[in-house]
Amino acid sequence: MTDVRVIVGPGLRADRALVGEVAEREFAALGVRGVLTHARDATETHTLLRGTAAAAEDGAVVVVPGPLRETRALMEQGGEIVWCDFGKVRRVDGAAHIHGRGIEGLAWAIRHAVHRLRHRPLRVPYGPHAEQWGDLHLPDTPDAAWGAVPVVTLVHGGYWRSIWAADLMEALCADLTARGFAAWNLEYRRPDLHGWDATTADIAAGLAALPSMAASRTTTLSGAVSGEGVLLDLDRVAVVGHSAGAQLALRAAADGAGVALAVSLAGVLDLEEGDRRHLSSGAVAAALGGHASGESEVPHERYTSSSPLLRLPLGVPQLIVQGSGDDLDLVDFSRRYARAAEEAGDEVTYMEMSGDHFAVIAPRTPIWRTTALAIADHLSRRVPPKKPGPS
Repeated sequence: MTDVRVIVGPGLRADRALVGEVAEREFAALGVRGVLTHARDATETHTLLRGTAAAAEDGAVVVVPGPLRETRALMEQGGEIVWCDFGKVRRVDGAAHIHGRGIEGLAWAIRHAVHRLRHRPLRVPYGPHAEQWGDLHLPDTPDAAWGAVPVVTLVHGGYWRSIWAADLMEALCADLTARGFAAWNLEYRRPDLHGWDATTADIAAGLAALPSMAASRTTTLSGAVSGEGVLLDLDRVAVVGHSAGAQLALRAAADGAGVALAVSLAGVLDLEEGDRRHLSSGAVAAALGGHASGESEVPHERYTSSSPLLRLPLGVPQLIVQGSGDDLDLVDFSRRYARAAEEAGDEVTYMEMSGDHFAVIAPRTPIWRTTALAIADHLSRRVPPKKPGPS
């Protein structure tokens, strides 16, 4: 059984009992043994941190540093420790750092630490910036009948805000690889720090990196390249986005990313109306750098090029998935988008089932299990390439 150690530094402004409840809940959900320790002062914090060096090899370590400068300076060292700040702070490059998600961020930090221990993906940069990378997860037992595995590219959501990151999709990565897929989990520059154009460009670059990441290896079969001993079938690539990530995924498909399937999980698919309804406290206008329209009611150019509803037809098969217990505006967007896509001539499947906003990215829920089966069904429709006979 996995061991998890959580260290809370002195001076943290949070109810101790509540922090403990969050940690214990997550330990139980993940099936791990966990212990949470509150350090009395900076000296004890340093002692506990030194003791985690050996423990990190066999267990997961999460540190909530608190406000003390002496403790926070240790974040610069990087390593296997996952750091968690309840408030929004400057992210430390080179460190696994979750911040700005409140006390619930501790649950995400524990999940991330356990995932890093249980799964060792190949991290591949697709650009020079620290946030331009993807984690490539490969299945242990590829389908021998195909000789190459389909790829699911995952684009996380978070209303385009930098406090949310690729760790949101890690549970799906583990589930997809268990189903025989390769999972390519993209991180990207978010517009609140880098601007909308950087975000859009990163999704395109991340998808384009699939063939180039294995360019040093020999291309085999039809459109398949090898990655770490596993062949990736580039003719069977799906792009799957959650929430705001669904907007980015479907926009990439509309821009000609060359995917076989585009999937929206609780997607923000109507940016004009999302702006008008002040979705998530004005997240749409904040991300795109302006409102959809003024007195003339003419859409802002960024809305015209970025809103999936305004890009129809996409010319790519689509799966639109929506939890019925989600934000009613998102339910509305998904239903109207699916109807419009069908009317525009696209091949589209709409699936609405019980579940909230995060049920669609939780592997144990019926809505995700049904989604995974639908993805597998679609990507299996292509006839496998014939293996070359003896010369």
